[in-house]
Amino acid sequence: VIGVLKLAVGSYFFVITDRDCVGSYLGHAIFKVTGLKVLRCNDSLNTSPEQKKMESEISELLDAAEKTMGLYFSYDINLTLNSQRLYDVDDEFKSRPLWRQAEPRFLWNSYLLEPLIENKLDQYLLPVIQGSFQNIQAEVGSEKVNVTLIARRCTGRIGTRMWRRGADAEGYAANFVESEQIMQSKGYTASYVQVRGSMPFLWEQIVDLTYKPSFDVVRQEEAPSVLERHFKDLQKKYGAVLAVDLVNTQGGEGRLHERYAKSIEPILSEDVRYVHFDFHRICGHVHFERLSQLYEQIEDYLKKHKYFLLNEKGEKIQEQLGVVRNNCIDCLDRTNVTQSMIARRILESQLQQIEVFGVNDTITKYPAFDASYKVLWANHGDAISIQYSGTPALKGDFVRYGKRSAQGILNDLQYSLARYYLNNFADGTKQGCHGSSSRTLHHIC
Repeated sequence: VIGVLKLAVGSYFFVITDRDCVGSYLGHAIFKVTGLKVLRCNDSLNTSPEQKKMESEISELLDAAEKTMGLYFSYDINLTLNSQRLYDVDDEFKSRPLWRQAEPRFLWNSYLLEPLIENKLDQYLLPVIQGSFQNIQAEVGSEKVNVTLIARRCTGRIGTRMWRRGADAEGYAANFVESEQIMQSKGYTASYVQVRGSMPFLWEQIVDLTYKPSFDVVRQEEAPSVLERHFKDLQKKYGAVLAVDLVNTQGGEGRLHERYAKSIEPILSEDVRYVHFDFHRICGHVHFERLSQLYEQIEDYLKKHKYFLLNEKGEKIQEQLGVVRNNCIDCLDRTNVTQSMIARRILESQLQQIEVFGVNDTITKYPAFDASYKVLWANHGDAISIQYSGTPALKGDFVRYGKRSAQGILNDLQYSLARYYLNNFADGTKQGCHGSSSRTLHHIC
């Protein structure tokens, strides 16, 4: 049971009808929702014409709800918390019902659960996240390496691509996603968390049938306070923050970059750093290997703030002390390429530390492992992109195969045209349900 939606025309029951086991999270089975049904609870023969009209209008949204993608759950572990946070909670916390353990930012069905919570139906309450869950296994010499990649989408400032940009007054950023990479080998468990999210101040793009609508910064005087609110929340949850800004320095993106750099300046410190890397100017459309220049700029930060690591006895021997926050305009394509590069370097460090790798070994030394790992991150990026933009990620051929190809560039053109169509002729309906029905339908659509 996912929950109950109460509308003026009646109540609707959301239930999972099909599931697939997609792997395990710290030893506990994880399931992907493959069938979702919306059931009307209270059919009435005395429905008024106005109610019938209203129900007809929302039926399209309810049909869309049944097609919601990227939902995952577990019956016996809190999937909303990353490994480090889960390790640090006490036994009393773990003894609570799963819904009470859930991190509100990543509890996709929080609103739907409210009627069941009010009636104390704990045994029926199933926390669900939206995002992605990918897993690979590889053999490195005589050792087996298991890598899991989880995306957790934030429910704050939820919405579709051009209809949800920037941050709101509370500091919630559009398309904010926590990505956790977990490595298990030789009895060790390591975890590394990155986040992505729209530039955290008030800005928007008004859809007007142009291919790239202009960017507008709204209430510019509030940008520093909104941004500070966002970064304080990140520091509270993750420790130190390194903001990696991948947008262009020219045109509309350049104006947003200037606003971001200027607004973050007052809070820069030892624990809040800002790095700008003009991805398109430096890497162009084919030379993504030049991301090594970015790595050289942030390597000291990554080494200083480490990653979470448990030994063979399940004891914590290291923790992650900071997070990299990545953004481009959509926080999809350039962002996913960059996150996959950082995650690869971290994974190599982890495997070197537990002596699965030699001191100078890299993943590319093991072709089968390398190929599987690229697909892992490509699928991760595609899942997030489909949920925000309606299409797979651009530049996915580089993440998937390690190089750009003519077919990949043609795919990007096709996806770009599809995004244009969705932005102008489909996403508005989805976004409209935020105001016309309920925030839950907005999350779903």
